[in-house]
Amino acid sequence: MAEPISSPESAAPAAAPGTGVAAFFDLDKTIIASSSALAFSKPLLRQGLISRRAALKSAYAQLVFSLSGADEDRTERMREEISALCAGWDVAQVRAIVNETLHDIVDPLVYAEAAELIASHKERGHDVIVLSAAGEEVVAPIAAMLGATRSVATRMEIVDGRYSGQVDFYCYGEQKAVAAKQLSAEYGYDLASCYAYTDSSTDAPMLEVVGHPHAVNPDKALRRLAVERDWPVLTFENPVSLRSRIPAPSPTALAVGVGIGAVAAAGVTWYGLARKRRER
Repeated sequence: MAEPISSPESAAPAAAPGTGVAAFFDLDKTIIASSSALAFSKPLLRQGLISRRAALKSAYAQLVFSLSGADEDRTERMREEISALCAGWDVAQVRAIVNETLHDIVDPLVYAEAAELIASHKERGHDVIVLSAAGEEVVAPIAAMLGATRSVATRMEIVDGRYSGQVDFYCYGEQKAVAAKQLSAEYGYDLASCYAYTDSSTDAPMLEVVGHPHAVNPDKALRRLAVERDWPVLTFENPVSLRSRIPAPSPTALAVGVGIGAVAAAGVTWYGLARKRRER
């Protein structure tokens, strides 16, 4: 499995070893009040990349996810489903869809509490890093819109300008912790001084490697763990439009990120999708 890397456009000079502070944020249901994968299902449907049946199933799976949360077996099956579904998709077309619809789709979903927390970390001189199991082509532009320092997301293999269906790097579970450690080594973060925020128990490894873990809108398993470990539990419940507070990203930033990728907790919203079907 390839090592996670941050987007080159958002990279910053390395800090002195062990002196910097970073705040690691999960994306879905932590920063935004939905699944990023589900949020883009409508434009994907309009462009003929997914069928109406797949879009309806994704909506049903979002309900299942919201009621029961993610588990490792289901997310692994979802990774395989999404990989098969997007095999053959044109990378340039997917980038264009994200570019054209980013603000209309994502802007109303961002939790005001998350945006304020990100701003607070930046004011304190902390780097803000989004770690998400969603695909790079979705995560990197959202991270840029939020003013994050960099992001790490799932990467799909690309062959001749199309997704092959193979996953280069799956940014999920333990791999988020691996990514946090690698970024800390590269940019000089002191993990004991770093922060992490997530809603999912599958991200427990990421929470465990930092000195200041936080559970945000936690699923049942994470809430239990937070109580056991005495981790702060935050409630984000106010998604608002951020157009007046966050400048639009540059065209370069919007184009960053490749590979629709598999999604972990977000990917459960796509549970049961038909493989590689196009609407006729």
